[in-house]
Amino acid sequence: MNHVSAFRDPSTAWLSLNGHWNTIIGSRSEQTGMAYLYRSRDFLNWTKVEQPLHSVLNTGMWECPDFYPVFHFGRFGLDKSVMGNWFKHVLKVSLEMTRYEYYTLGNYYQMTNKYVPDNTSTDGWSGLRYDYDNFYASKSFYDPMKKRRVLWGWTNESDSVQDDVSKGWAGIQAIPRTVWLDPNGKQLLQWPVMELNRLRQKIVMMLNQKLVKGQIVEIKGITAAQADVEVIFSFSSLDNAEAFDPSWVDAQAVCSQLGSTAQGGVGPFGLLTLASENLEEFTPVFFRIFKAEANHVVLMCSDARSSSLKDGLYKPTFAGFVDIDLSSKKLSLRSLIDHSVIESFGGGGKTCITSRVYPTKAVFGDAHLHVFNNGTVSITVEYLSAWSMRSAWVN
Repeated sequence: MNHVSAFRDPSTAWLSLNGHWNTIIGSRSEQTGMAYLYRSRDFLNWTKVEQPLHSVLNTGMWECPDFYPVFHFGRFGLDKSVMGNWFKHVLKVSLEMTRYEYYTLGNYYQMTNKYVPDNTSTDGWSGLRYDYDNFYASKSFYDPMKKRRVLWGWTNESDSVQDDVSKGWAGIQAIPRTVWLDPNGKQLLQWPVMELNRLRQKIVMMLNQKLVKGQIVEIKGITAAQADVEVIFSFSSLDNAEAFDPSWVDAQAVCSQLGSTAQGGVGPFGLLTLASENLEEFTPVFFRIFKAEANHVVLMCSDARSSSLKDGLYKPTFAGFVDIDLSSKKLSLRSLIDHSVIESFGGGGKTCITSRVYPTKAVFGDAHLHVFNNGTVSITVEYLSAWSMRSAWVN
């Protein structure tokens, strides 16, 4: 280890078959990021295993590593000390270089103290991410009472240092999420913990609302600045989907280029969150569907560029591709809106995007919520439920 500072954030420990306690820490050697395994008999005195559990070139310092098993089938979580061959392991790292979080799925070999990602799980900057994203430094824990794994991440600010000093705080915790393995075995799924539903109050619903090209429909009757929205969009055909350029490997760049207002074929369609009355401010969370050579590609975006009239803010686009079967011609979206944060879950939790926004007009009772479609193909809001949410008091 070249630097004393290259020691970050021990993970939750687990007990191995030989009676040793184990934990991993984030580290680096030059620009090779790595996770080192430490072992202990008494939980007091720890010894570093000579070779790293896993390492990747050109990824820099690894922070907040997390390492845990996920069951092959179903939503049940697993304790880290579980043994067997009926689960995969997840290795998540927070990359200091990018301030994003990446994970792989693979196998942990206790006899050699090595983790090997699946050949379908890419290491490094182009790999899978928890969130696409104001989401960092996350850790998970096993909840034995409800037999689930819960993920909790940090959401940093996107306003100025002066704003943070003025309000006296900076950074919040995101909503806790349940994490489990997608039935396809290639990625994780995430969903807000069920306890969040207790905060739901007044509900409004929309059923079978058709949205033609350019149409916007307001969802009235809830507190749009503090809301939980679940919606299923459907479409009759994918024939008019735009052609997908194979060079579009960066979802965020595609979202920045096309945005929510540029007309497409199937999409863009989705939600306009934290919108002011005359749409001077709004944050769209939306999908756009493309036709690739062998299949269709779904892009999910959260675009903060129109979120605020205030100067001096970081207002990026965030985006990720959604690996989903479109044979049902349906897409689901859930967005949790809480004044300056929007957490969105696309395709049942396949792709998640957290955004920080700071509207000046779309605040408290002056915030509005809409569904929209800017594609040539009509979209149907097959089902929408939106709830006003009360505040959560955490003791």
